[in-house]
Amino acid sequence: MANVNHEKIEEAIRMILEAVGEDPEREGLLDTPKRVARMYEEIFSGLNQDPKEYFQTIFGEDHEELVLVKDIPFYSVCEHHLVPFYGNAHVAYIPKNGRVTGLSKLARAVEAVSKRPQLQERITSTVADSIMEQLEPHGVMVVVEAEHMCMTMRGVKKPGAKTVTSAVRGVFAEDHRTRSEVLSFIKN
Repeated sequence: MANVNHEKIEEAIRMILEAVGEDPEREGLLDTPKRVARMYEEIFSGLNQDPKEYFQTIFGEDHEELVLVKDIPFYSVCEHHLVPFYGNAHVAYIPKNGRVTGLSKLARAVEAVSKRPQLQERITSTVADSIMEQLEPHGVMVVVEAEHMCMTMRGVKKPGAKTVTSAVRGVFAEDHRTRSEVLSFIKN
């Protein structure tokens, strides 16, 4: 991510440490601003990535049945509190006219979308919409399950609570049996 301004991040972290009553010059905190700047560069590396780019490579395959990649681990940062949330994404689609993509591309799209200040709902819909636009399948279903540190560490303080979001497009939105089939595969 070329646009990361390490100096600005380091200064901001020093200011935050001072604002909470810490001494940014004490031994344990001396390199913290640099570490945080490097970490932000890594965890926000998806800011300049378009998830649709992962679906540029399309293979012709005589397959118009369900493709499901489940339990894709991801982490992101809540844009409301700038604390992590993490969990698993499940991505399903039914190819049309033999237009399939590599299985790893589904996981890469989840990663690109999640590596930015984000909302879980937006991750879910962005991945689904990117697949619909690029692969033009019969349908797409994305289910995301995550634990949000803003609910675990602060506020309501409920560790272990999971938030589940889904985005259904095409045949998954139209046919409850097809949708139920995918949900049963995700549960197992």
